Amino acid sequence: MELDHVTLVTPDLEATCRFFRDIVGLEDGPRPPFRVDGHWLYAHGRPVIHLIDATVPAQPAALVAPRIDHVAFRVAPGDEWRALVQRLAAHRMPYQFAEVPASAQRQLFVALAQGIVVEFVTSMTAGAAA
Repeated sequence: MELDHVTLVTPDLEATCRFFRDIVGLEDGPRPPFRVDGHWLYAHGRPVIHLIDATVPAQPAALVAPRIDHVAFRVAPGDEWRALVQRLAAHRMPYQFAEVPASAQRQLFVALAQGIVVEFVTSMTAGAAA
């Protein structure tokens, strides 16, 4: 298993994108056609930072307006993916599947607590889906 990406929800999408692109050195790259605006920023050919436009305004008294939405781990298709699903079921941990639009990627989301989400993602090759 390896870390796949981090998603940041931000009320200033373009400024956040410029920071990661111009200061950090990531490259703006292709992104599936999700229903919410955003950017995928790439390092070494991989999208590692996913930026999403905040759809709910931050509270004026909030200490931090941008937030980390979730952490994601890439899981090998087949046995490793099935073992993950089996471990979740064995621990009676609820999860939700999703598919990335216009791609062959499958996602599995686990809400650990309110506001804490972990995503696991795999390719939908033969034997990947559980």
